[in-house]
Amino acid sequence: MNQLQSMRVFVKVADLGSFVGAAGALDLSTAVVTRHVADLEARLGTRLLNRTTRRLSLTESGRTYLERVRHILDDLEGVEQMVVARNHEPVGTLRIVAPVVFGLHSLAPVVQSYAARYPDVVPDVTLADRHADLVEEGFDVGILVARHMRSASIVTRRLTTACMTVCATPAYLAQHGTPARPEDLLRHPCLSRPPEQGGEERVFTGPGGGEVRVRPVNAIAANNTEMLRQFALLGMGVGILPSYLIGRDLASGRLVPLLGDYRLPPIEITIAYPSRLHLPAKVRTFIDHLVEHFQPAGEPVRASRLGAPGRPAVASLADADSVAVPELTRRLPDTAHARRTRVAESSPV
Repeated sequence: MNQLQSMRVFVKVADLGSFVGAAGALDLSTAVVTRHVADLEARLGTRLLNRTTRRLSLTESGRTYLERVRHILDDLEGVEQMVVARNHEPVGTLRIVAPVVFGLHSLAPVVQSYAARYPDVVPDVTLADRHADLVEEGFDVGILVARHMRSASIVTRRLTTACMTVCATPAYLAQHGTPARPEDLLRHPCLSRPPEQGGEERVFTGPGGGEVRVRPVNAIAANNTEMLRQFALLGMGVGILPSYLIGRDLASGRLVPLLGDYRLPPIEITIAYPSRLHLPAKVRTFIDHLVEHFQPAGEPVRASRLGAPGRPAVASLADADSVAVPELTRRLPDTAHARRTRVAESSPV
C-alpha cells in the first residue's frame, strides 16, 4: 500500500481512537483502514496500537511515530501548497533565451515592463545566437527568429513578424548611385548574414506580384546583424537588415530605405515554451505580456490567449519602409526591480 496514505490513516485512527471512526472520516472501509495500520506495523516491525474490544491506545513506539509523522505530513502539505501557489501566482525566476540582436533591440522593453507589472518574478535573460534546448538547459521561454523548433515536448506559437529592409546611407547613395531594382544590387557591395545564417539567395516580390531572384555579393562577413548595421552606417555598402534593428535609423534619415516597390519574405518571430501541461503562472503571464506588447495598434487584446483555440494574434514589427520601432520604448517605468534583471550573453557581439 501507499506509505504516505498509510501514515495519514494511522494519524486519523490515533486522533479518533477508532478504526471505524477513521474509516468514516476518510471515506474508506474499516477493512482498508485496518490493513493500512497493519502494513505500517509490518514495515516497522513493531506494534503501534494496542487493541482491545472496547478501545485503542498508542504504544510507546506508536506515540513516538505519531509525533514524527505529524511533522512529516505537515511539511508535505506546506510544500504542496507552496508549489500550487507558484503555479497560480507569478513568482520566482523566469529564465528567457532570445537571439542577441532581437533581445537588445526589441525584448528589453518588454522584460522591463513585465518586471514592473510582476515584481515577484525576477527575469533571467540569456542572449544567444544558437539553438537552445529549452528543457535540457532549463529555460522557461524562448524567442525564435526565423527558426523553427520541432519537439514533442516543446510548444511554439507565432508571436509577430518583421521584415528585411534594403537600405544605405545618403552619403553612400550619393557616391555610388541608388539601386532601383533588385538586379541592381549585383553592382553594389551588400551587407547581410552569410549563407549559413540566412544570407542566401534573395527572393523579392515585385509590384505586379512576380518574383525576382538575386544573389547579392557580401562586402564583408559578419555573424551578427548589429555589426552589419554598424558597417551600413559607415557607408560600406547596401544593407539587407531586419526592420526591428534599423527602425530608428530609418526614422532619423541615417539610413534610406531602398527598393520600395519590392518586398522580401517576412521574418517569423516565435515563442517557444515547454509543454502546456501545468504551465507556471510566471510563464503564462509573460507569454500573454509578450503578445499584448506586440499587438497591432487598434486590435483588441484577447483574453486567456494560451487556452484559446484558433490562431494566436499576429502582429507586424514594421512594414517594409515604415518602421515604428521607437514605439518599443513606450510605457517603461524606471523601477528598482527592473534593475534586478540579470542578463547573460553567451554569443559573439
